[in-house]
Amino acid sequence: MEGNQAGSSLDLLIASFNQRIGELQELVIARNMYPPSSIPDLTSIDTALSSMELQVQSIKDRLREETEAIPKAKKLIEASLKQQGKLQRMSVYAPSHFPDKTTMLNSDINRCLLQENVKLHEQNHTLSSLKPDEEVAALPKEKKGRGSPPLWYITVEELNSLSPYMRGRLTLEKVNAAINDMASYAEANAHLISAPKQKLAENLWEKALKLRDIVTTGAVKGKHFFLETDMKGPMLKLDNTGKAILTVLRHLGRISETRIGQNRVIILTKPH
Repeated sequence: MEGNQAGSSLDLLIASFNQRIGELQELVIARNMYPPSSIPDLTSIDTALSSMELQVQSIKDRLREETEAIPKAKKLIEASLKQQGKLQRMSVYAPSHFPDKTTMLNSDINRCLLQENVKLHEQNHTLSSLKPDEEVAALPKEKKGRGSPPLWYITVEELNSLSPYMRGRLTLEKVNAAINDMASYAEANAHLISAPKQKLAENLWEKALKLRDIVTTGAVKGKHFFLETDMKGPMLKLDNTGKAILTVLRHLGRISETRIGQNRVIILTKPH
């Protein structure tokens, strides 16, 4: 009996070993089928998931901030639209181009020079009979108290009152910018008329003498004017658009024209 029991126990032990060997063989086969490199690293997956969670949270925070800012942005847009409407209504009565501060400063300087040179001309005129051999730059006597060239801009109503044929493609901004140019031309001519010869370049002296002859004529005396040849921009030029602008301004009473010798003179006039 004891021999039979021992043999039975040995058979069980051998069967157990055989079972374990079979399991190990299956594990070896499975290992060969799926190498370790093909199994994802759980640690790296956890790290990637954590990073994604942080990014998602950051996106949520950003969306919340943008959502809170929407009411403020709406108020800002409404205020901007109101301000835009006000500026558009104001722009109807104002040109898009204004003389810069330098031009205005030069205008003040030129007025001072004009007054001083008128006095100098009167003194030179008195001394000319005593010093006939000396060259004296004859400066015409200007009307006292004449200020800077006027800027009589046109209005929308005046522009709309013109016939479509006369108005053409002209806009309020273009015409009023041309008025700025005309004032600049007249200011420059006033400076040439009043400046002493030693302060003028040689190429300007001949024009200064021509302007001094023109300014003494009855139609121009005491008025602001410029020559047709002065029309060199930036807006008013001697082209079809410039001629159309002159036609409109002459019709609206902003300018008048006369011819003195070979010079076509445009005079700035006060509107009716």
